[in-house]
Amino acid sequence: MTRSPARVVALGFATAVVVGTLLLSAPAATQSGVGAGVMSALFTATSAVCLTGLIVVDTPTYWSGYGQGLILALIQLGGLGIMTMASLVGLLLANRIGLRARLNAAAEARTSGLGDVRTVIVGVVRTSLLIEAVVAACLAARFAIGYDEPPVRALWLGVFHAISAFNNAGFALFSDNIISFARDPWICVPLMAAVILGGIGFPVLFEVGRHLRGRRRRWSLHTRLTVAVTAVLLLIGPLLVLLLEWQHTLRGLGLGGKLLVAAFQGIMPRTAGFNSVDYAQMDDATLLVTDVLMFIGGGSGGTAGGIKVTTFAVLLFVIAAEVRGDKSVTAFDRRIEPRLQRQALSVALIAVALVMASTLALLAGTAFDLNVLLFEVTSAFATVGLSTGITAQLPAWGQLLLVVLMYLGRIGPITLVSALAARDRGRRFELPVERPFIG
Repeated sequence: MTRSPARVVALGFATAVVVGTLLLSAPAATQSGVGAGVMSALFTATSAVCLTGLIVVDTPTYWSGYGQGLILALIQLGGLGIMTMASLVGLLLANRIGLRARLNAAAEARTSGLGDVRTVIVGVVRTSLLIEAVVAACLAARFAIGYDEPPVRALWLGVFHAISAFNNAGFALFSDNIISFARDPWICVPLMAAVILGGIGFPVLFEVGRHLRGRRRRWSLHTRLTVAVTAVLLLIGPLLVLLLEWQHTLRGLGLGGKLLVAAFQGIMPRTAGFNSVDYAQMDDATLLVTDVLMFIGGGSGGTAGGIKVTTFAVLLFVIAAEVRGDKSVTAFDRRIEPRLQRQALSVALIAVALVMASTLALLAGTAFDLNVLLFEVTSAFATVGLSTGITAQLPAWGQLLLVVLMYLGRIGPITLVSALAARDRGRRFELPVERPFIG
């Protein structure tokens, strides 16, 4: 039976989650030597494969070294993409990629053509490993020199957190995540750099790289939209956190510490679940701002979640065109076709529906407040991983709901856009036009 590339991608991630659950259920994966429960293993495997970072058990104290290694492997597998990884194995074994494999890899890597898929796959792997290696070296050196960690332990900490950061997973090997290093720029800055590079998307990284090498003079509309919106959000996020938390969680810190913590917490919500302060202590206004940043997410074709900054940007230009009374939607001297506008609207509205319905279900079935439940649900769907600490306290059905959201958040936008782009139903007649009232 023929399957569409989008369905194959969804099946690939589901298979990885199942295999990860089975492996994490083994007694050797836990420090106690007793096999993890099905829900703990399933939740952790889904969170790792879907690059989320939400946890129901404490990663450094519950999982053994073997278990932590499995989590790291699942993060890397999810970050590179199941189809990208499968295509890479095919390249190494047969030095060729078939048409169906190219379609599957294109659906995952978000490339527009088939001829460049082979180059993209190799480029994704090379770029990922290079950035992860550089960040790991920086972190390992800091852990060894600044915190007197043994060389092997420092290297493991560096590698784990570098891969977790670049893949926007947010898993940490410290019970308080990164709170203990909140004022250490030698830890926080490399993590922020890795998160931004991983979250902006491989298509943008490749195009900027070609531009810097002089092979491409003009950026594509996708790159310009991604870079512009990302730059704005990277400024707005930290600024709002700084203003809202100045006399709250940032109280008692010096100016340098406040700026560093605000920058860290303003950048992480868009893509990764690292936190240098306790979100349970944050102001409700900050949680709402974080909800919006998480929902928007990062760049397409990267390791971030959310509806993606390009989707958000297209919707903004649609609104601007309608307010100005323009007949077409334009951005950076380019016209955005109506079909793409409909795709952006579909992705955004489906995401809103999933978040609202899940929040309502948890609100009706638990005793938690709206603000923390909305935060948890948005974090799960946007595959961010930030939490106010209620994940482990949710009932089993609530945790299972978050598992479904993490999975849909990881494959949903890819599957949806790919399916919409592949469908082109022709109509041999046009229906009469009628205009309902809008607004």
